[in-house]
Amino acid sequence: MAAFTAKEIFIQGITSNGRTFRPSDWAERLAGVMSGFRPGGPVPGSHLGYSPWCIPTTLNGVKCVVVHPDLRDYDAMAWDFVMNFARDNDLQVTEACLLPEGRV
Repeated sequence: MAAFTAKEIFIQGITSNGRTFRPSDWAERLAGVMSGFRPGGPVPGSHLGYSPWCIPTTLNGVKCVVVHPDLRDYDAMAWDFVMNFARDNDLQVTEACLLPEGRV
C-alpha cells in the first residue's frame, strides 16, 4: 500500500463505482473494533469510546472513518487491518486534514 503523508486518511462509505456502502453503521462498527488502539494502549473501559486514531464521522452526508497515521506507528497490523478493510470493500480512500469547525 502507498505511503501516506497527509495528516489523516478518510475512508469514505462510497465504493469506486459510486454506490453507498452497506450496512449503514459500517463506520461505527469499524471504529468500535479499533477502540482499543489508542495512545497509552487499552485501559479498562476503553472499549466504551472510540480511539482518537480511528473516528467515525459523516462528511457531506457520507459516512466516513478518519484514520490518523499515528495508528500505523503504534501498531502496523491494526493499520493494515483498516486499510485492507477499505481495499477489500472497494471504498474510496482520501488523504486530507480534518479542519476544526469554523475554519476554511
